[in-house]
Amino acid sequence: MRGLLQDRGDAWPAPIEYLDSVTSTSDVAKERGRAGAPAFSVILSGEQTAGRGREGHGWISPRGNLFLSVLLRPAARVPHAGLIPLAAGVAVAEALASFGVRAQLKWPNDLVVGERKIAGLLAEAASGSEGIETVVLGIGINLSLDPAEVPATIRDAVTSVSLESRRSVPLAEAAAETLARVAVWYHALAREGAATVLAAWRARSVPWWGRPVEVRAGPSLIRGVARGVDERGALLLDLEDGTRAALLSGEARELRLAGE
Repeated sequence: MRGLLQDRGDAWPAPIEYLDSVTSTSDVAKERGRAGAPAFSVILSGEQTAGRGREGHGWISPRGNLFLSVLLRPAARVPHAGLIPLAAGVAVAEALASFGVRAQLKWPNDLVVGERKIAGLLAEAASGSEGIETVVLGIGINLSLDPAEVPATIRDAVTSVSLESRRSVPLAEAAAETLARVAVWYHALAREGAATVLAAWRARSVPWWGRPVEVRAGPSLIRGVARGVDERGALLLDLEDGTRAALLSGEARELRLAGE
């Protein structure tokens, strides 16, 4: 793994730990963070038995796919932790492109091909007396899915690198490419600020702008016209009452007219 990263011009600055099976790579990364692990420590696993996505959703995690988490310790120069998953989304989109897959970014942290999910991100922050101390960035990429391992209820909603590109990408190669791109975009966020990341994210996003969407955030369902993403990573919606909402999390989908 380190050799593959070195080939990409990145001498990785922290431990990279491979575990055959875990409940969640992010759970282990949090434990390592509490024990004082340095920034950019990585947990990589062949299997997750209790992977999770946003809003408490599960993430199917069969073997043969990429599951990793990176421990970040954001410096004050990182403008807002809400931008970290957007920067990581751009990184994963670039990694997928190198595997022959053109994916789009769906706010806040999904990557899709058409309407099928191919990858997802989850950033979980831990705060102390002086603000955010760590962010654990979890990344899952569907490299190769056996339909028999996918619940029938979501089988038509997911896809994989092998299905889209007819290419088998080794786990180590996928992990190295993803980590290398994450490092590039995390440093770009710290160095150049929100504008660079937001421009790159929007260039790769699903074309929702000016269209009606709905967002489920906890028990609330909010509908409006999508206008953009602000400097915190919040989705901006113009509501029917003339006000504007800025949503930092939620499950979003486009609303379509009958016949579309």
